Amino acid sequence: MRGVSEKERRSPDRSGAQFYNVAMQWFDANFRAEARENLRLAGPLIAAQLAGVGMGVVDTIWAGRLGSQTLAAVAVGTNLNVIFFVFFMGMLMACSPIVAHRAGAGEADARVGGFVRETQLLALLLGAIWVIAAHLVAAPVLLHLGLEPATAQIAVDFLRAFSWSGLGTAQWFVLRFTAEGVGVTAPTFYSGLLGLATNALLDWILMYGKFGFPAMGAIGCGWATTISSVLMAALMAWQFRSNVKLRALHVFGGRPSGRRFLSEVHEVLKLGLPIALTLVAEASLFVVAAMLMASFGDRTVAAYQVAINFASVLFMIPLGIALATTVRVGHAAGAGLPWMARARGRVGMQLGLINAASNALIMLVFPGVIVAIYTEDTAIATQAIVFLWLAAAFQFFDGLQVTANGALRGMKDTRVPMLITVAAYWLIGMPSAVALGFHTTLAAEGIWWGLTIGLGIAAIGLSLRFLHGAKASVVMP
Repeated sequence: MRGVSEKERRSPDRSGAQFYNVAMQWFDANFRAEARENLRLAGPLIAAQLAGVGMGVVDTIWAGRLGSQTLAAVAVGTNLNVIFFVFFMGMLMACSPIVAHRAGAGEADARVGGFVRETQLLALLLGAIWVIAAHLVAAPVLLHLGLEPATAQIAVDFLRAFSWSGLGTAQWFVLRFTAEGVGVTAPTFYSGLLGLATNALLDWILMYGKFGFPAMGAIGCGWATTISSVLMAALMAWQFRSNVKLRALHVFGGRPSGRRFLSEVHEVLKLGLPIALTLVAEASLFVVAAMLMASFGDRTVAAYQVAINFASVLFMIPLGIALATTVRVGHAAGAGLPWMARARGRVGMQLGLINAASNALIMLVFPGVIVAIYTEDTAIATQAIVFLWLAAAFQFFDGLQVTANGALRGMKDTRVPMLITVAAYWLIGMPSAVALGFHTTLAAEGIWWGLTIGLGIAAIGLSLRFLHGAKASVVMP
């Protein structure tokens, strides 16, 4: 098993000062090797995350060419769906550490196939809940946002079509995170690239009425995403038949077991619900920040959107490292080597900081070039440059908190990190943003500093949790 060698598996467990010394010696001697293994896994994941961002960019471009009404409908409908997407992704992200632990214990071939079959049933249920919930909230929310009535109705129809993608996306999550759990990440990239390509093509066909199809506008955009999500799940399923390592799991070699279903679902929900709430807490923080920016005028909102969009694209890099760190830590923890799990987590966190430094440097050195890609408005550009400088400041905290969270997931430690994250963002970060933004002369810049404070507290808390408090959270499979 690639994740942990036989020599490492036979190494005795260590604790206290001896553990620290041995772990640090291992870290010093093997940092480059572990960094290579981490980045080998992270590379395809980063590319897949960027492809996912690209799907949203393509939707925006095609919608914008149909006019401001279509663009507004797609924008607000997509933003509302983000909450569902993030929540259900978090729930099923638990598959990665669960499978990684079993792979680390050398039991992947025997136990993962059944786990995936049971979890696919859960994903079918979650996908249905996703669709139903989106249908139920679409009209009550979107019709009361102050949009023009015609635009609001288009947004409702778009979201209802778009929400059906939850069925395919939930299945893709299960297969994707299972593959990542055994250290196979290329299929995630392949399926992400397929999703980007098919979404772009189907947007063009369905939105504009090509090849005899009726011009469906924003609704066509929603159905394009839905069809693309099914194709992504189908390609991932095919990889479980064609990839040698994935085929050995025998995912499609049997039927779901009613006896195992409840126990497997319980483990997924126990780990996944805190992950989901953590991701929702973070995503909603930036959504609310955008709403607060509206108090300072349209140009401030536009400048904020430029800076946060670019920062979000760069964030895909540490996020990919974090996902890879979950797998590396999970393999070691599953093999009964907590000292190695801790050392691998340190490497992942250090890679996150190294990347944060490069991201911050880009924002500090080339802000004018970045802003010019988004806008030619001088007033917006001037403020966006300032926001990019402020965004550079929180890159270090953002890179550290996401990789620390990834390392904690690898230890199957999700409940305490959830509490740390929610407290940091909503009990400290958001109140700080409001106080600095509306009760000091910092104004809009104060909101950025509030976000930075929240991210900083989260980064410190999660790092301390992993380095000093997560040992007891290693759950053997």
